[in-house]
Amino acid sequence: MSARRFHHPDTTGVFTFSADTESQIAWWETKYPAERRQSAVIPALWVAQKQNGGWLSEPALRAVADRLGMSYIRVYEVATFYTMFNLEPVGKFHLQVCGTTPCMLRGAEKLKSVCERKIGPKGKPSSGGTFSWVEVECLGACVNAPMVQINDYYYEDLSVETLEQIIEDLAAGLNPAPGPYVKRQTSAPEGSPTSLTDPSLYDGSRASPLSSIPGAPASEGGKGA
Repeated sequence: MSARRFHHPDTTGVFTFSADTESQIAWWETKYPAERRQSAVIPALWVAQKQNGGWLSEPALRAVADRLGMSYIRVYEVATFYTMFNLEPVGKFHLQVCGTTPCMLRGAEKLKSVCERKIGPKGKPSSGGTFSWVEVECLGACVNAPMVQINDYYYEDLSVETLEQIIEDLAAGLNPAPGPYVKRQTSAPEGSPTSLTDPSLYDGSRASPLSSIPGAPASEGGKGA
């Protein structure tokens, strides 16, 4: 994999956790024994990245290390290994274009061309800092190829036209819906359903109401079911 540098010349100050970030890190720490609290390093880096505008500055990395009682190099190792952590500034809307084989075969190269044309060079925030984009390896939505992750959400079954519209909508302050951009339900086959077309087969409307709940604890003065 390519080298990932964590230093940026504009970030030499102190990073301090917000109250919300601190509470989230404290919650993640409860998932592990006290002597293993360093296991919370990945979620701690993730919430610190969110606080820091979508990327991890070197002061933020040191803050996470100090918070969890880790040596700096151990935190740097984690942050530079996982590409979910951005080590340079990103745009308000950060697009991750999947370029692995299924997406490539379904048009990912054209989606990258859209990003270059409407956003600019890969890995550099656009003028004004609204957008940035990178190419990534498989994001696990192969059946919905080609797809792009924008911040925390997947936009799937894209074409040149739909991705252009999504970028334009985001630039205009709109909120384009994530998910498939063809006629399908999540990852089901494209098109309308061909089976189970009667909603009453699965919506619970045919079920008889229960007079009691099996296994419920006994109520006062009576017995459980």
